Amino acid sequence: MIIRLCTPKDIPTVGNFYDCVVKHLDDHVNYPKWTYKVYPSEGSVREMTEKGCQFVCLENNEIVGAFVLNDDPQGAYENAVWSNSLSLGDYMVCHALAIAPSLQGTGIGKKIVEFCIAYAKRHAYKALRLDVVPDNVPARKLYEKCGFTYVGDVDLKRDLADIPLFSMYELNL
Repeated sequence: MIIRLCTPKDIPTVGNFYDCVVKHLDDHVNYPKWTYKVYPSEGSVREMTEKGCQFVCLENNEIVGAFVLNDDPQGAYENAVWSNSLSLGDYMVCHALAIAPSLQGTGIGKKIVEFCIAYAKRHAYKALRLDVVPDNVPARKLYEKCGFTYVGDVDLKRDLADIPLFSMYELNL
C-alpha cells in the first residue's frame, strides 16, 4: 500500500472516492454522520489538498483509503480534558479517515493510523488527537486498538445539530 499526499490531479478521484464511501454509509449505517456531496467531498478534498494535508492510500493504483492529517483541530479541542496540556501546533489531528467499503475490516485502517502516528513522530509532534461521533463504534474500536485513550465527550462548538458532542481520543508520542 502506498500512502501519499494528494496532488491537484487527484482531487476529482479522491472526491469521488469519498462520495462512494458516504453513499455506502447512507445505504447502511452512517456512523460518522457524513453528508453526501458536502463532507467529505471534492470541495473538502480540494481545500485540504491546497493546504497540503489530504492523503490518499493506493493499492494497485486503486484508492483504498483517504484521510486528512494536520494540526488544525477544526473545533474547540481546548474543551477536552487531555492528559497533557499542549498548545495548538504541538499535536496533530486525523480527520475524515475513510476506507473503501469493500475493504473495511481488512487492516487498512490500522495501517493508516500507524502511518499517522509515525508521521507525527517524524515531525516532532507531542501527540496525535482526534474526535469521533460517539456512536461510531467501528472508529472507536480502531483507535483504541491502535493505542489511543478515550478522554471524554465534549462540545467542539462546530454547530452541528445532530452531533452535539464528540468523543475525544489521544495518543501521546
